[in-house]
Amino acid sequence: MRVLVFGASGFLGEQVCRALTADERVTQVIAAGRRSSTAGLPRVQHDLATGTPAQLAELLVATRVDAVVNCAGRLSGTGVELASGNTIAVAALIEGVETAGEQRSHRSPPGQPPRLVTLGSAAEYGVVERARPVRETDCARPVSAYGVTKAAATRLVEVAAAEGRVDGLVLRLFNPVGPGVPVENVAGRAVRQIRDALVEGGDRIHLGPLGAYRDFVDVRDVASAVVAAVFAGAPSEVVCNVGSGIAVPTRELIRLLADAAAFAGEIVEADPPSAKSPGVDWIAADLTHTAAVLGWAPRFDLAASAQATWVHAAVTNG
Repeated sequence: MRVLVFGASGFLGEQVCRALTADERVTQVIAAGRRSSTAGLPRVQHDLATGTPAQLAELLVATRVDAVVNCAGRLSGTGVELASGNTIAVAALIEGVETAGEQRSHRSPPGQPPRLVTLGSAAEYGVVERARPVRETDCARPVSAYGVTKAAATRLVEVAAAEGRVDGLVLRLFNPVGPGVPVENVAGRAVRQIRDALVEGGDRIHLGPLGAYRDFVDVRDVASAVVAAVFAGAPSEVVCNVGSGIAVPTRELIRLLADAAAFAGEIVEADPPSAKSPGVDWIAADLTHTAAVLGWAPRFDLAASAQATWVHAAVTNG
């Protein structure tokens, strides 16, 4: 099994590359990313947002990959930037994978089309019924530009898979946390402020409202779900939730991060709320379908994720 990973140098991509490399069924992982942090892996250059599907198909045929994993995308930006990074990129990926499959089918002996695994978001659901974990079959009603662009990408994969044009799976991620979490994430912002406060002798950090209940999933569990998706059989429903299955107040995660850092200062909730999921005060993943399709379940609890998040930040930044 040869796997090409887009966004390989990002928060999710680095862990996915690490998990794939550690799996004995994978013979080679090829990295496509903006940075060179995926040391030791063969690298290719292709931007999903600006490259053509024909160029991508040529790359897939040349590298002879058996699976393509898309960990790239945008968390913030203008509507145009979000659409380009989250939706247009996936549309190009679908067309490129489809074309590569057609070219392989004309060879002797014919080859199988690459498995396509893309990463969606819980923001696709929008506001859900409180206290009932959300299922993949529930209606997606995103309430932000980010959620809309991720939902559009998911729907493109669903349609292409239903028409037999791609062999695809979408992992609908809830709230990834863990080592390397970016500052666009509330945990990443908290880690940066806590680190600065400890260095400068500060006694408080400032974040937005932390009362919303979220389903936080460790990035290492996300990586293991991707590996499972690469090797899973073709499901009748291509979307799989990837979360912990538990909703906790965001405030609880920040408290665990502060405890891991031994930060006893005040956490002030006075900044503007996140624009990714406005009005969503509770969400958790129903993992029944995911367990059946992928044979996957999360391994890390929130305390372990918070500890690993802080340790990674402390080591990386001295």
